[in-house]
Amino acid sequence: MSDAESDGSTTTPTPPGGSRPLSAETPPPRRAAAFFDLDKTIIAKSSTLAFSRPFQAGGLINRRAVLRSAYAQFVFALQGADHDQMEKMRAYLSAMCAGWPVQTVRDIVAETLQAIVVPLVYDEAVRLIEQHQAAGRDVIIVSSSGVEVVEPIGELLGADRVIATEMVVENGRYTGEIGFYAYAEGKADAIRAMAESEGYDLAASYAYSDSDTDRPMLDAVGHPYAVNPDKALRRVAEERGWPVLKFSRPVGLNHRVELDSTTQKAIMASVAAIAVSIGVMAWRLRRRRV
Repeated sequence: MSDAESDGSTTTPTPPGGSRPLSAETPPPRRAAAFFDLDKTIIAKSSTLAFSRPFQAGGLINRRAVLRSAYAQFVFALQGADHDQMEKMRAYLSAMCAGWPVQTVRDIVAETLQAIVVPLVYDEAVRLIEQHQAAGRDVIIVSSSGVEVVEPIGELLGADRVIATEMVVENGRYTGEIGFYAYAEGKADAIRAMAESEGYDLAASYAYSDSDTDRPMLDAVGHPYAVNPDKALRRVAEERGWPVLKFSRPVGLNHRVELDSTTQKAIMASVAAIAVSIGVMAWRLRRRRV
């Protein structure tokens, strides 16, 4: 695939595919992979904050914490999360979850995943994931959200692996300390370690993110893409010639059904017929009243 156009209206690109035949003496090439940030790249909101109400219903947080999470979500949606905001969010969330039973969190996420996450998934992101998988590339979701949230989302999307924040656990409960923070350079370090262990060729690999805080992750691969970028990342993308993609269609996975032209015409005809019938009924009722 050729690189996607780099203006802000670029649609979902088609990843390159195919390879030259190898001679018997040529060692097999290392595999390429595609690394996706999660929040505002694959889904339209913060994955962690999206579960605030289910966590309240499960008795883990109170109403005040839900309102604070809703405000954080609002700020996140408007302007993206810069370094200071992410650090504040990290400190707040790690302190808030101290003492939570890990299994309770996993159960709540599993029970509410379909209702909370599925409607937030960008259709363009899912198509891009499918294209990479069709080209034989592993898909890895890389997120600063906790692994208990990211792993089920990765399974839902058919990702091969995830890289996520890991909290310290003792006796089945969170201590409030962070063992590994998948953020900024932490993401890039984890990507390089995974490439070493799994045999990925990072020069031939792809990465997608919306935030300038993920610049190390984008720098780690040969094909970086800015998706719905914040101002700082857009500026960097323009300076470096990185393609810029715009994802704008959060469509529930259950509704991603392709309709052929015949089906579309039939649906339109049915809608038109229903509209006409409603109009006739309304006219008749009006005449009766007169």
